[in-house]
Amino acid sequence: MLELVAAVMLLAFTLTHSRAVWMVFLAVALVGIARSFWMPASQAMTPNLVPAAAFPGALSVNAMLFQVGVIAGPSLGGLLVIAGVEWAYAVAAGLLVVATILMASVGQVRARMAAVDWRLRDVLDGLRFVWRKQPLFGAIWLDLFAVLLGGATALRPIFATEVLQVGPAGFGALRAAPGVGAAIMAVWLGLRPVERYAGNWMFGGVALFGVATLVFALSTNFVLSMVALVFLGAGDMVSVFVRQLLVQLETPDSIRGRVSAVSSMFIGASNELGEFESGVTASWWGVVPAVVVGGCGTLLVVVAYRRLFPQLAHLDRFPPPARDDPPDLARAAPG
Repeated sequence: MLELVAAVMLLAFTLTHSRAVWMVFLAVALVGIARSFWMPASQAMTPNLVPAAAFPGALSVNAMLFQVGVIAGPSLGGLLVIAGVEWAYAVAAGLLVVATILMASVGQVRARMAAVDWRLRDVLDGLRFVWRKQPLFGAIWLDLFAVLLGGATALRPIFATEVLQVGPAGFGALRAAPGVGAAIMAVWLGLRPVERYAGNWMFGGVALFGVATLVFALSTNFVLSMVALVFLGAGDMVSVFVRQLLVQLETPDSIRGRVSAVSSMFIGASNELGEFESGVTASWWGVVPAVVVGGCGTLLVVVAYRRLFPQLAHLDRFPPPARDDPPDLARAAPG
């Protein structure tokens, strides 16, 4: 609903030819607030929407559809902007109305837990839970630092114009390539879900992300750069898939929303911080050295984290879904 309000605000801003820039900043802030709620909420409710046996497949389908949106969204937006910016905002508002109606049709999703009174100290329970679960903690931090260091995607416009010299059309292809790789990998994971050696899959996905980042940084060939970005997206999808499964399976219903919020906060912040880091290092060393250093840093993180988090490195099968066990919850509560 907040995203719908933001889209309507931007549409009104455009149609009225307003110069009140604060409306744009407010709309962007509303989108950020909305995502801070719907990301953990959607992750927390998903295990109660599908049978446990079908959850890995449902997660891969959800990831695939998300990547389809990542690819198709900017393309559709670009076509609509040709007709007028107001058309882009109007269509976005219309699609958000449809999404709101579809979400309302889902009905209530109740966690399999006893209702308890909310306490202010419950806010920190998600952080405490993640800290105690070392495989989960390691997966979140591994993904965070990989994205933070390997932020080559933020510098794609410079690579398109200065390194590869391919122009706007080429930049559009470079922008879509990671999403294509992620969508292909999501389909593969849906057909052949990870059942064994989950830890190795996690580290392998991040290592592939780092190697692809290095290839992209050093490439001066457009086709090779495209292939590198496709593999970059595929590697990222593997790590995201394993991390999200761990978050969902390791966490009981009573605290899943808070744990998902912690995961979303760290991973979401790493995207923006990674883009900022890429911009700063590019201004210091140049665009190619900055991405090379980021790719090497990602590979060093993989090596270091295999030693720092041996439980994650040697994780074989995913754990069974966690259950709300009163003694465990009592130990989880602070104080």
